[in-house]
Formats: sequence, C-alpha cells, structure tokens
Amino acid sequence: MTPDLTGRRALVTGGGRGIGRACARRLAAYGAKVVVADIDGRAAARAAGECGGTAVTADLAELPSLEELGGAVDILVNNAGVQHVAPLHEFPPGTFAHMMRLMVEAPFRLVREALPGMYEQGWGRVVNISSVHGLRASPYKAAYVAAKHALEGLSKVVALEGGPHGVTSNCVCPAYVRTPLVEGQIDDQARVHGLSPEQVTSDVLLAKAAVKRLIDPDDVAGLVAYLCTPQAAMVTGASLSLDGGWTAQ
Repeated sequence: MTPDLTGRRALVTGGGRGIGRACARRLAAYGAKVVVADIDGRAAARAAGECGGTAVTADLAELPSLEELGGAVDILVNNAGVQHVAPLHEFPPGTFAHMMRLMVEAPFRLVREALPGMYEQGWGRVVNISSVHGLRASPYKAAYVAAKHALEGLSKVVALEGGPHGVTSNCVCPAYVRTPLVEGQIDDQARVHGLSPEQVTSDVLLAKAAVKRLIDPDDVAGLVAYLCTPQAAMVTGASLSLDGGWTAQ
C-alpha cells in the first residue's frame, strides 16, 4: 500500500545527497512536507527543490535545535553522518568527538525535542539511518562503528518510551550504498590497503555480501517510507538489515 503522508511534516538530516536526498524525495512523493537539512546549503536547496520542500543549512555537529531546523515534525529521519578511516592508535580524538556529536548527540537532541509534539498527537515516526556497522564491526572505523552502535541503543529506548504514545522508532541498517560518503570510503580504503578502487569495492566492501552490488539510495528510501505506513505500526525497536546478506553469516 502506498502510504498517505498528506499533512505530515518530515525532517531529513543530511538530506542534500545520497540516502537523505532519496528519502526526502520518497516522503514528499507520498504527500509529506519535507524539511531538508544539510551542512551543504546548495545541496540542501537542490534536494528541497526536487521535492517541493524547505531547505535548511545546518551543521548538525553544532547541535542546532529543532526550532532552528524548521519547527515541530511528525517524521524524523536521522541520516546525517561522516566517515573517517584510520587505525585506532592513529585515530584523531577530535575527529572521534566530532563524529559522536554528529551521529549520536544530534539525533538524541532532535528526538528529545520532537517527542512532546508526537506524544500530543498520538503519532510519530523516528527512523534512524544506522548501518551494517551498527550490527557488526570493521577495522579502522572506530568512531563510525561506535556511533552507529550507540544510535541503535538510542533508537530502542525511543521505541520503548514512545510506544504507548503511538510513536515508533527503528533503525535501517544498510551495507554499502552508492553515495558520495561511500565513494570517499573507497578512496580511503584504497589508500589504507594499497589497492585499486575497483579491488576495494569487490574484495573489501562486497566481500561479506551474498548480493555483489552496491545498494541504491532508493532501496533505503523505500524501507524508510514503509516504516511510516499503517502496516508498520507494530514495527518498532527493530534494526532492519539491508545488506545483501552480510549479517546472515
């Protein structure tokens, strides 16, 4: 069933490109009024223009309030994230702290501000774009793995507290999606492992997957939209893998 999100207000962080952009388009196609927040103002404006939404330029690591991002929302998609690849003993502490603010504390603050309005109306959807790295670890990604594991835990707490108020909270856990973030990871992994970008894709990124291709952002957006349907009302506190079979091992 195509979800009818007419009248719903959605906020998508990191919505200027990749997964966030695809989610903004899909939610808008189903009738939601979408606020696209991104550190890249031009990317946010382009994505918002595609979906008839509103663009907000914001650095989520600076912990803006929900009011700064456009006010009360019915649907919150916590998607903003960055990656840094380095051996643990060389990992910059400042980078680690920045990634925690962006991918853990910012979602916490946004959820905290969104919940009262969701509780009042008896309906809300929190969708956290986690990762296969919220379920599994990989070398050289200390901050990303730690942040995604923390986001998984936060999402479950929101599910337990929000359930009696009609609010669901779930994590979508994709493996490698064809996005600018992953393209950057390919370059980083090539440098760390001394491989070509093509070898990184086939021998590193897709080594554990049964389906040997990168995921399309629209695949992720489709699952996000499903979590906003009436049929998904009992899906909460879940971590939904979209990983080509990686975590089946």
